[in-house]
Amino acid sequence: MTDITSIKELHSFPGHPAQFWPAFLAFASQQVQAGSSVLLIRKSSWEQQLQWPATQPTNQKLPLSEPLLQLADKSLQQGHAVLRSSNPTQPILIGLAVAGQTTEQPQVIIFEVPNTTTEQLNYHLRQLQLLADTPAVYQQTRAGIEELGKRADLTQTLELLLLLNQQEKFIAAAMTVVNETVSRFRCSRVSLGWQVDGYIRLQSISHMEQFEPKMEIVNQLEAAMEEAFDQDEEIFFPAVLADGPINRDHVSYAKDQQVGQLLSLPLRAAGQVVGVLSCERDQTPFSEVEIRSLRILCDQISSRLAVLKKADRWLGAKLKESLKATFTTLLGPEKTLIKLTGLLVFGLLLSSVLVKLPYRIEAPFILRSKDVRQITAPFPGYIDQVQADIGQRVEKGNPLLTLDNSDLLLEEAEAVTNRVRYLREAEKARAKNALIEMKIAQAQAEQAQAQLELIQHRLNRAQLRSPIDGIVVEGDFSERLGTPVDKGDVLFKVARHEKLYVEIRVTEEDIQELAAGQTGEMAFVSQPRHKYPLQIQQIDPLASAEESGNIFFVRSEIFTTAESWWRPGMSGIAKIAVGERPLLWIFSHRTVNFLRLLIWW
Repeated sequence: MTDITSIKELHSFPGHPAQFWPAFLAFASQQVQAGSSVLLIRKSSWEQQLQWPATQPTNQKLPLSEPLLQLADKSLQQGHAVLRSSNPTQPILIGLAVAGQTTEQPQVIIFEVPNTTTEQLNYHLRQLQLLADTPAVYQQTRAGIEELGKRADLTQTLELLLLLNQQEKFIAAAMTVVNETVSRFRCSRVSLGWQVDGYIRLQSISHMEQFEPKMEIVNQLEAAMEEAFDQDEEIFFPAVLADGPINRDHVSYAKDQQVGQLLSLPLRAAGQVVGVLSCERDQTPFSEVEIRSLRILCDQISSRLAVLKKADRWLGAKLKESLKATFTTLLGPEKTLIKLTGLLVFGLLLSSVLVKLPYRIEAPFILRSKDVRQITAPFPGYIDQVQADIGQRVEKGNPLLTLDNSDLLLEEAEAVTNRVRYLREAEKARAKNALIEMKIAQAQAEQAQAQLELIQHRLNRAQLRSPIDGIVVEGDFSERLGTPVDKGDVLFKVARHEKLYVEIRVTEEDIQELAAGQTGEMAFVSQPRHKYPLQIQQIDPLASAEESGNIFFVRSEIFTTAESWWRPGMSGIAKIAVGERPLLWIFSHRTVNFLRLLIWW
């Protein structure tokens, strides 16, 4: 029959899950008289987590064959499953799904029981079903105990901190810690060690005001404490996990001093281990709640103890440690990357003050022409034809644009007709000897002739031609055919290609660095890989106000022959050499000038 008392004990199992599962697996296997059992957990696939007995006679684990994996899947779906071999001599495999630590990773136990009758097999299944929820109950009980323990931890820690804060000396505070800990946690002895020159030195032992540092027990205890100090780990004796931290000195101390239970916890301040608290008991193991309480206690008292330890030293020791810490930090192997970075930054700052580099003023420029002709509309009219586009190279006399002359031709014909008519009227008046009428007719004929000459002049100017050899830099009327223009409207601008100069737009912050005669280089936006030399010719004395601030126009001559692809209006970046400046000044002068204006009063 199932041992109800044992099940209840498993429900309230006081140990860690790493201790619970072996105990549960052994109990469940014994209930069904299993020869062996294995606990499987499904992550990405089924994996063996635990085995009972821990060491098989053949020193081999139960193989995870395909039938075994299928049995695990079936058990997980149905709660339990049975795999019986056709050979009566082969054992029966029973799968039982159990509630593990997490619901995301299902757990199944496979029991290997001797081949038996169906009635006995059903009895085993009923026993296992009674045990299926034991891990879940254990987890719930454990969670409740932990919650109660957290409240007790907080209370005990606050009480001890109140007592600790009343102490002004380190030794008194250390004695308070060990004496209070030994009574609150039912220990046989509690000791506190502190880091001195890289080693742990025993500072206080519970209920012992004085002790000889050269005593054998002191040396052994300091060696055990250094194990926790060096590994920055909690160390147990007996060890909870087989693959836990090294505990040889703990084992040696416990055997020599006949200590049943030993626990050493590191004390950390500012992220560093500064001491170790060791707790001893005769036989009763430290429960998880007690271990957690001790952890919280150590975390809370370590900073206060560190402050008192520093405050207790005489001035020379404080100065010595301060200098040692400073030199250790600067010259020691720790934080090498940070130190190298600091040295690099210092070297860069020193170089930025001492090293001078050529400094150049950088500003945008526009390519201009010295000879730019504007072609305007000679009279009101309409655009009829466009013979030139922007960027086109033209020669003197090449047509650029033609205005519609249909109205002028009609006016010309009308003027010719009026002139002929007035001349005939003058002849008739002369024949009649009508002198007055003749004079009037002759005057009207002359007026018609003048009108005709004006119309013919306009007809000759209806086609706009380039007055010089150059490049069309303004005038795009290809989409404005038929649109009207007024007399004097600028239709085209033609610039000479040979007479080019650079107009640099320098900000007010940099203009004081420039002077006539300084040289530099320029690069066009369209061809940035090519650099061309230039020299400042003159600086306009009056600034031009723009949205970005005041701009000064600096005129510069080009030292090289104009390339065939250069066009007036092209832009780029010009850099003018103004001499050598310290590297720090180059990178900071703008910010410094801004701050000077900002805080000036």
